[in-house]
Amino acid sequence: MTSRWIPLESNPEVLNKWSTKAGLVHLAEFGDVYGLDESLLAMVPQPVNAVVLLFPISPDSEARRKEEDEEIASKGQPNLDPTILWIKQTISNACGTMGLIHAIANSDVTLVPESPLAKFIDQCKDKTPEERAKLLETTPLFANIHAEAATSGQSAVPTADSNTNLHFTCFVQAPSGRVPGSEDVGMRLVELDGRRAGPIDRGECTNLLEDAAKVIKDVYMRDSQSMEFNVMSLGPRAT
Repeated sequence: MTSRWIPLESNPEVLNKWSTKAGLVHLAEFGDVYGLDESLLAMVPQPVNAVVLLFPISPDSEARRKEEDEEIASKGQPNLDPTILWIKQTISNACGTMGLIHAIANSDVTLVPESPLAKFIDQCKDKTPEERAKLLETTPLFANIHAEAATSGQSAVPTADSNTNLHFTCFVQAPSGRVPGSEDVGMRLVELDGRRAGPIDRGECTNLLEDAAKVIKDVYMRDSQSMEFNVMSLGPRAT
């Protein structure tokens, strides 16, 4: 990691402050997902464009991550949409900003023309994930947006030297990378985490929120007694 930022607090107010500064139009916003059972998921405004998860890093979760990365490296995974924007995380404590960029850049939401995020996404085209990471490192405006959002939360503000065991990841839906006209062309649930080796195919996607909730329960929450999980959705502004 080349530098360190202040950890971003996981609440919609902070995420929406970041998003507004970066250029997200007010028609969309982040909101809490209060639970993963069917009745609570039904309360979330639709359509959901992305799901952001904050989860605790533990020895068990790190072992599962390593095992999954090794399996993908050896066996591969289904082809994914080549237009998915994924960035390798090279800045410590920047996973909040990484999750937000991944969520917004891969969603059907509107950005203010010439806004910081609109320009950044355009500049990322035809660049490798590592080149995108370097672009993020050398764009001070994003460090400033992150710092302003990170110091606006409800909790005591940590420092850039803080070591946190919490991490953000993001789920979006994207078309299958299969050749159009072939079998099994459809939408896929894709996880975007800057700590991983690339985008992760999580299977067929028929309902983004419900499918992401299942992965969160089956992959992240299984055998965990932690109360530090938090789930938020990107969707239409609440009325």
